[in-house]
Amino acid sequence: MTEHDCFVSFASFWEMSIKVSLDKLRLPAAVDRYIPDQMSRNGFEQLEISFRQISRVAKLAWVHRDPFDRMLVAQAQEEELPIVSRDPVFDAYGIERIW
Repeated sequence: MTEHDCFVSFASFWEMSIKVSLDKLRLPAAVDRYIPDQMSRNGFEQLEISFRQISRVAKLAWVHRDPFDRMLVAQAQEEELPIVSRDPVFDAYGIERIW
């Protein structure tokens, strides 16, 4: 891993798919084509969800209630990665937030 690697969590893929199915997110193509294409074009890497990260969720304070965001926090903590988000509630978890 280098400081310039960019990862997208499987939790984010999952949440995007749910939002598409609820018609809360519209993509220019089907999820199964659009996301892999954008990942490749932008040089992003997939961040799989590990049992270690899942276990970390159980230890998190209940500052944030959204299960997807809680997983992103656990992954950021476990992998020592910054998180890209406008949501200032992530700051309460002591992780680096970009944006």
